[in-house]
Amino acid sequence: MKTLIHPTAVIHPHSELHPTVEVGAYAVIGANVKVGMETVIGAHAVLEGPCEIGERNQIFPGVAIGMEPQDLKFRGEPTWVKIGDNNLIREYVTINRATGSGEATIIGDGNMLMAYVHVGHNCVIHNSVVIANSVSLAGHVHIESRARLSGVLGVHQFVHIGGMSMVGGMARIDRDVPPYMLVEGNPARVRTLNLVGLKRSGMAVSDLQMLKKAFRLLYRSELNFKDALEKLELLGDTEQLQHLRRFLLLSQMSGRRGLIPGKVKKAVNEEL
Repeated sequence: MKTLIHPTAVIHPHSELHPTVEVGAYAVIGANVKVGMETVIGAHAVLEGPCEIGERNQIFPGVAIGMEPQDLKFRGEPTWVKIGDNNLIREYVTINRATGSGEATIIGDGNMLMAYVHVGHNCVIHNSVVIANSVSLAGHVHIESRARLSGVLGVHQFVHIGGMSMVGGMARIDRDVPPYMLVEGNPARVRTLNLVGLKRSGMAVSDLQMLKKAFRLLYRSELNFKDALEKLELLGDTEQLQHLRRFLLLSQMSGRRGLIPGKVKKAVNEEL
């Protein structure tokens, strides 16, 4: 089986493409780029290495993957972009390599990055994440699985966005977004649970009820952060509650951005 490469495409001899890879007109693939089976690379896309792209990805026209990071600390050290399988990367998405020798910008499996999304250096995007048009992720942003980011928003460096959360469009995300929550507005605030997403996920009714109780403790009570966490431990030991507690605690560690507060200004929100 021959590689399906348009005659105007430029392919570096030190790249490695599976025979089933399709490459569109005027695409450019540089050295040290590895592309897995049945991946489609659109016209005018540019892929620079070191870069590893898995199987059955769709890379649309104008995408730029593996460019040097937009980081003044970068000194030409060897860094990577690593992309998994079954991702949909739409027109003019940019995904930069990492800063720091041996480090990587990582995108997992089954994600959808809509047009003009920018993924900065050292970002990590897990699985089944949807990022809408014109979202910009600064360096070191970490997005957990099944999160949803609406269009035209910016995410600050080192922010973590929890799994199965929803971020509304045109927001400024400068602190961590807890799992399972819906965040929107400018300044961004936790408004409620991401009920639509949680129900669509097939989550058990009992687990959803536990998360509703957790939300009320964190964002609708008069408890401070420490007391709210203690009460949260007494609610139960479901997988979702464990993950929520762990995320909240890690957000308070040195080097993290802290948590986006809730809608109502109470003691817990001031500390969150």
